[in-house]
Amino acid sequence: MAEKTSDASKKNPKKANLLDQHSIKHILDESVSEIVTSRGYVEDVRMSNVRLVIGAVIIVIALFAQFYKKKFPENRDFLIGCIISYIVFNVILQLLIYTKEKNAILFTYPPAGSFNSTGLIVSSKFPRFSDSYTVTIASADSKSISANKPVELTKSVTKWFTKDGVLVEGLFWKDVEGLINDYNKEPKKSK
Repeated sequence: MAEKTSDASKKNPKKANLLDQHSIKHILDESVSEIVTSRGYVEDVRMSNVRLVIGAVIIVIALFAQFYKKKFPENRDFLIGCIISYIVFNVILQLLIYTKEKNAILFTYPPAGSFNSTGLIVSSKFPRFSDSYTVTIASADSKSISANKPVELTKSVTKWFTKDGVLVEGLFWKDVEGLINDYNKEPKKSK
């Protein structure tokens, strides 16, 4: 009996509110990230660091505009400059998210000791009012000679969750690891 209690305390089951689609997607995305990193891929956080720096610049601009020493009529030109730069940095941030990240949940470096020179972009989709969750694994540099073709898995979330909202991690891990294996397979050469 004590053995079962210690096993349960070591690993809490991941539970989602089945009526909240964001809760389900969050748990699945988090699990996908765990699975990919457990396979030797190290997370590449450069993109999120760039986003953080741009966000910090936006906050500093807003703080300068708010707490500038002079009052309104005298600081008009300064405020106009702050507003314009605030808009410019926000547009840059949104373009970065729209063009580079899209639906990405994880960027990785290539695994250590691998002949592959490119990491992965792992992305997911969970359309509103749908039960189909899609995971896509693609090369971080699709133009690289070592880039494999993107692979995709679409499945109903009802296959991975119990009626109480607990993620059946064994089934989910098996599906995602199979997807990673499909991505890493070498294409068959035609004779």
